[in-house]
Amino acid sequence: MWQYIARKLLIAVPTLLAVSLIVFTVIRLIPGDPARILAGDFATPETVAEIRAQWGLDRPLPVQYGVYLTRLVRGDLGRSIVSGQPVRREIVRRYQVTVGLAVLGSLVAIAMGVLAGVMGATRPYTAWDYGAMALALTGVSTPIFWSGLLLILLFAVTLNWLPSGGVGSPTHYVLPAVSLGYFTAGVVARQARSSLLEVLGQDYVRTARAKGLGERAVVYHHALRNSLIPVITVIGIQFGRMLGGAILTETVFSLPGMGSYLILAIGQRDYPVVQGVVLTFAASFVLINLAVDMGYAFLDPRIRHD
Repeated sequence: MWQYIARKLLIAVPTLLAVSLIVFTVIRLIPGDPARILAGDFATPETVAEIRAQWGLDRPLPVQYGVYLTRLVRGDLGRSIVSGQPVRREIVRRYQVTVGLAVLGSLVAIAMGVLAGVMGATRPYTAWDYGAMALALTGVSTPIFWSGLLLILLFAVTLNWLPSGGVGSPTHYVLPAVSLGYFTAGVVARQARSSLLEVLGQDYVRTARAKGLGERAVVYHHALRNSLIPVITVIGIQFGRMLGGAILTETVFSLPGMGSYLILAIGQRDYPVVQGVVLTFAASFVLINLAVDMGYAFLDPRIRHD
């Protein structure tokens, strides 16, 4: 198991290097000079040149990339061109908000999706099945920002039950988590239904029923666990998408997470911030995939990672 984890992490190194190179190149192809933005519209060319030299932006691109990699090996993501603050410190603070939102959204998606999938699989082609799948289709089809605005209008403006945005208490995360999780719940529900339907047709399930086990025990103690393997894959992929989808959610609900930080940095051509945020997201995807692989072995003892 540990050898498998070590191999996965070793493979992740060239992946992260490729991501860093792509982001480094693409962000510098975007029109605009960060030194000019930082200096202001009325700054003299000498002032702009001084700022460019101060941040090393006047060096050749290969030299800039080499300096960036050298710092990256030491865990230094550089300093923000705009604020001058260490990028790593700001990312750590904002990453907690984004990951917390993604985790809560995943819990909402799992609870709603698995429940709808089980309901549809155990009562196929009935009103319960059609209703659960209609709910799933609605979730997949509804944009995150639109569902977020509807939730704000209903629960914050009309009913005044929950805050409409910002941070400060656990209640501030309820509407963002539901908005983010509802979109993913539809994907989870469809996968859970199809997977459970397939497992319920297996021989060992028919044998369990023939032995006199109740339907609840057959479904929840025998079939459901084995049907969750493809669902775990979907949840892992969707969790990674939630980290990216949190950009819209954080914007709608005014949350100080990674998404709002990235959008602001792109507009200001803040190279170190954009590189640090994207690289953090890439590393998160690698760790999520590794966690999904480990989940396989936990759910199905027949799966072993050598």
